[in-house]
Amino acid sequence: MKALKHAALALAVTGTLAAPAFAAGKEARPTVILVHGAFADATSWNGVAAKLRADGYTVIGAANPLRSVKGDADTVATLVKSVKGPVVLVGHSYGGAVITTAANDQPNVKSLVYVAAFAPDQGETALELSGRYPGGTLGSALAEPVALPGGGKDFYIQQAKFHQQFAADVPKAQAELMAVAQRPIAEAALTEAAGTPAWRHLPSYFIYGSADKNIPAAALGFMAERAKSRKTVVVSGASHVVMTSHPAEVAQLIETAATQ
Repeated sequence: MKALKHAALALAVTGTLAAPAFAAGKEARPTVILVHGAFADATSWNGVAAKLRADGYTVIGAANPLRSVKGDADTVATLVKSVKGPVVLVGHSYGGAVITTAANDQPNVKSLVYVAAFAPDQGETALELSGRYPGGTLGSALAEPVALPGGGKDFYIQQAKFHQQFAADVPKAQAELMAVAQRPIAEAALTEAAGTPAWRHLPSYFIYGSADKNIPAAALGFMAERAKSRKTVVVSGASHVVMTSHPAEVAQLIETAATQ
């Protein structure tokens, strides 16, 4: 009887000690924060988020205001600070400029993943980077700017041109709904100079499509090489919304960034 009691006590102690260790292991897995870019919203990450969640990751789709690089970065940085444990910060398009700034002075950011995204150096703007190499056609696809009450302008893509410009490898019906729901970006955000880039001190990973019409593939490749990308994936024929059209490849790279 005493032996049985000792065995039960040992089992209880072992179970008590094992549970926190397992929980700590789960907590150590990074939270993935997904930051959308211009002309999109957090739902553009749905396919990627579903795959990450299926693999056990906690995922947060950040609401990017698309007003200014510093202001948007401050919004994302506040979200990063609220997360207990490590974070993989992922940005699409203009969202790349945002995470480049937001990750500074954030000790829990483990790595950065750029998805068809800007990775500006200090003093560079998204507008200048997108025009540095030939192949971008965004300018001719934009609608008439919308004047803002306090000054400045908002940019939208013409709905009739959205599919071919932004999401050519997404089914037409889906792209048409994306066009309706697109979020505008302020001109000020595209022309604001970037500050100190976090990719100088954090591991960075890049994925983009060879048929991107918003940011030419040559520009994306240049930024990946400059940031000393740990791994760069070029998806043949993919559009600017590679995370929507090729969620498996994007999720796989994010998981690589999370585990290395």
